[in-house]
Amino acid sequence: MMKKILAIIFPTAVFFTAVFLLVDFKSPTPDLNLTPSITPQPTPQSVSILFLGDVMLSRGVANQIDKNNDLYFPFRYIKEELLNNDFVFANLESPIIEGRKINAGEMFFRTDEKLIPVLKEMNFSIVSLANNHMLDMGQKGLLNTFKVLTENNIQYIGAGENYEKAHGPKILEKNGIKFAFLAYNDDDVILATNEATNDRVGTAFMDLEGLKKDVASAKLLADFVIVSMHSGNEYQIEPNQRQINFSHTAIDSGADLVIGHHPHIIQKYEQYKNGYIFYSLGNCIFDQMWSEETRRGIMMKMIFSKENIEKMEPIPFLIENFSQPRIINKEVELELYNKILGELGEIF
Repeated sequence: MMKKILAIIFPTAVFFTAVFLLVDFKSPTPDLNLTPSITPQPTPQSVSILFLGDVMLSRGVANQIDKNNDLYFPFRYIKEELLNNDFVFANLESPIIEGRKINAGEMFFRTDEKLIPVLKEMNFSIVSLANNHMLDMGQKGLLNTFKVLTENNIQYIGAGENYEKAHGPKILEKNGIKFAFLAYNDDDVILATNEATNDRVGTAFMDLEGLKKDVASAKLLADFVIVSMHSGNEYQIEPNQRQINFSHTAIDSGADLVIGHHPHIIQKYEQYKNGYIFYSLGNCIFDQMWSEETRRGIMMKMIFSKENIEKMEPIPFLIENFSQPRIINKEVELELYNKILGELGEIF
């Protein structure tokens, strides 16, 4: 399927540079609108999806929710943006199950069940479970995660009761446009026993041959194929070769978009052939307040027509209070706004 490629406008820390990429003579690259204060409104024939990075509702985030006695505390500054889209996607970085409090410094996560109706109310439509924390509470925690998400009508990808279910796509549809979502985690960030097999519950691991088959099957079901990838070296600004190879293979196989997470900081954006790769959107709702790099993140708002990605809008934010992403106002904080967007790098 050929996708339109429109003129991309991309900022640097000092000025905007217009770049015109001739990738497909039949169609242009999407418009990259970099003014989050002016949210583009989709037409009745289009669909808007907001893509988030890592969302972790445990440890320090849970502590802030309890301290403020407010289940909506992490979403205070982004609620309007979440609700102003047809769908919201995120990497859910913890299993959902009741249990003891997770203290600061612990590396095992757990999300209270009472928070999942809030996710639904905040318009979270589909989440990736293919990450290195999803089995922190064992298979029982993962199975309960499936149960609670299903009860709250939130789709999930990248994990399942067996290999087939973990690798199977989930379909979202609106205005006659269908989206197939797939998700995978890298086997170098997780124990081998966390992989879903024919007879074991688990997550979908990154495997190039399996990816090719999954994308080919998903293309038969949808207008767009979107791949989520949990991979990379934590706190490193450049994607590693495993991320690059997997993302390129996804696009070569027919995927339209790759959304990455795990490094906990923003990594570059790449246009590869007729597809688009965001190697890491960074943290979104997280408690890593120990550096500005781990507090900075980007939400990607994309507007799709039946045949094309019409518009891409990066929305930069800064995490505050161990939990709250606050969208950066370009007019008020221009230097920080440009710094965060600059971490996406140059257009390829």
